[in-house]
Amino acid sequence: MEEKIGQMTNITIGMVATEVGDSLVIDKDKLRNVMLSHKVGSFQNVIGHAYSLQNWHNMLDEIQAINMKESRLKIPLLYAIDAVHGADYTLGSTIFPHNLGLAATRNTYLAKLGAQITAKEVRASGIRYNFSPVLDAGRQPLWPRLAETFGEDINLVKKMGVAEIEGYEGNDLKSIDHVAACMKHFIGYSLPTSGKDRSSALIPDVTLREFFLPSFAAAVKAGTHTVMVNSAEVNGIPVHANKYLLTNVLRGELGFKGVVISDWEDVKKLAERHRVASSYKEAVYQSVDAGIDLCIVPSDLDFSKYLIELVREKRIPIARINESVRRVLQLKYDLGLFDNPYVEKEAAKNFGRPEYQNVALDAARESITLLKNDKNVLPLAKDKKIFITGPGAKSLSTLNGAWTYSWQGTNAQFFSKNQLTITQAIQQKAKNTSYALGTNFKGGDEEIALAVEAAKDADEIVVCLGEDAYAETPGNIEDLDLPDNQLKLVTELSKLNKPIIAVFTEGRPRIIRKIEPLLSGIILAYWPGEQGANAIADVLFGDYNPSGKLPITYPKYPNSLVTYDHKYLDEVFESASPQIYSEEFHPQFSFGFGLSYTTFKYSPITFSADKLTSKGSIEVKVTVTNTGKMAGKEAVEMYSSDLIASITPSVRRLRDFTKIYLASGESKEVTFKLSAKDLAFIGKDLKWRTEPGDFDITIGNQKKRLVYVAQ
Repeated sequence: MEEKIGQMTNITIGMVATEVGDSLVIDKDKLRNVMLSHKVGSFQNVIGHAYSLQNWHNMLDEIQAINMKESRLKIPLLYAIDAVHGADYTLGSTIFPHNLGLAATRNTYLAKLGAQITAKEVRASGIRYNFSPVLDAGRQPLWPRLAETFGEDINLVKKMGVAEIEGYEGNDLKSIDHVAACMKHFIGYSLPTSGKDRSSALIPDVTLREFFLPSFAAAVKAGTHTVMVNSAEVNGIPVHANKYLLTNVLRGELGFKGVVISDWEDVKKLAERHRVASSYKEAVYQSVDAGIDLCIVPSDLDFSKYLIELVREKRIPIARINESVRRVLQLKYDLGLFDNPYVEKEAAKNFGRPEYQNVALDAARESITLLKNDKNVLPLAKDKKIFITGPGAKSLSTLNGAWTYSWQGTNAQFFSKNQLTITQAIQQKAKNTSYALGTNFKGGDEEIALAVEAAKDADEIVVCLGEDAYAETPGNIEDLDLPDNQLKLVTELSKLNKPIIAVFTEGRPRIIRKIEPLLSGIILAYWPGEQGANAIADVLFGDYNPSGKLPITYPKYPNSLVTYDHKYLDEVFESASPQIYSEEFHPQFSFGFGLSYTTFKYSPITFSADKLTSKGSIEVKVTVTNTGKMAGKEAVEMYSSDLIASITPSVRRLRDFTKIYLASGESKEVTFKLSAKDLAFIGKDLKWRTEPGDFDITIGNQKKRLVYVAQ
């Protein structure tokens, strides 16, 4: 029994190790106590920051050697890590844009390719289990983990998320090219009512099933091996204690057969925070009964003690323990740990390959979203006098964001020595540049006057704004507005009457309503990773034509946080004749918006059949032509609008998308396949349904009416 429950226990490496300088050193006595006396079967995490490839190898082999030589059953240990945008806990790894930026690319191939590289570098580190990707739909812009999501649209989340999972897991987890993925966080984590991390959400069942469940359903269908549970609660019930969601829905409805793992210390928090359990022991009972297989304890051994007591008291059946242990052992077997539990030396050849940087640059370039370009101020001429300022201008942490060589991502000392700041990247391209701080991310406006004075001789001003790195709860904020000191910097610079181009590096959309009219150009770069500065400079000077499309609705007002797929908001004002309709949806920039340095023309939409029936599908076609002078990529998106339904329909829904490249003057026909299932919604009975009637199909600026007939 002790050995079985040990397989259900996961602890942080900090319980058995200390950091000496930049390296991790194992305390063998502590390790033997945890691993041999308490039978713990898996570890995770780092103590403070990333380690070198060799340090990982030495540490993991040392742990595994003691286990394999001294334990009774010699079951290999499993190690897990949060490699959420690259192998971000191994020094020298490749750091990609966060998922929000990847979603802006609308390029599933890039998402898959980045995940493949991450898997190779994680496996090369000696680790075979990755806590990624986030499949939560990012529908609450205050939430500090928005950057880890693929945005607000569930279809976009589903397609990009499955692409990453395919990249991580491949077809054979025993391969040195792949790792086990973890779809997280099941379910509803990303819509906290307060906007704060790990706080409660109120989500109607219809909304939960239509806007949050599909990404997890698709990931289960794709064969994802593990799932991590929402740290918070939905509708008053902590998900770690919600048997309906974890057993009935996840395993029963979706058919998930893999490992359900808790999040950090969240079993204990059923008693300490959520107050649904009277003690830690009762919390263990509730979570295991609900469906938890593997508990991230992470810093004590009481979970296993209490679970052993619960089995002996016959409150938890031995059959329930066997279910979880079988799943954990199966995961270890699938990962090849029983074949070779030690670091796979041949995997090291997959680490830090030069071509990986090209993929990181491609991903960063395609993510960049051009939101404003008045009078074609962009691209900039390389022979102009360019003044650079703002808190992001010389910051590396704002380019990489959270989970970069440390949890918060703010320890730039561990970053690549080759990574450039935005200022350095601009200086590599422009002949005449100058710089002044202006202000910083921590606040203060003492340097603003100096920046304004220094900008007087410039032709154009590039001001780098946004957010520094943060992760999880430390990223909670009270106000979505861009901080006052950054707003003031732009306001004072605008008095010079020079073109101002703002570059935003941020994990969520900070409101810019007050300064947007003062800006001639706006570039949103998200948290673009280690090649972010190069990508930004390429776009600024026209060496790359931007093609990113917003994966979120960029709000204009702090109390008007409405997603693009909202219900109808029109107010009807009584008047003589006719009635006046006033649309109350006014974002700063709409979901799907993004400019280019060229122009694209869409032909009228055509259908392969006059009507869509329940037994078939139709092809929806449109021809896109590059009518400008510069080659470029275009994200072609197909939306539907259900005109009448038994539940109020959304004004529109993204149904499919693809990315195409067009040379100047080139045309391409794009074909989407559309079935009745693609137009479905969750009905009053909480089941998917497509009702007969009319739908408007929109691609670009073209719209065509579609009739659906049930048969």
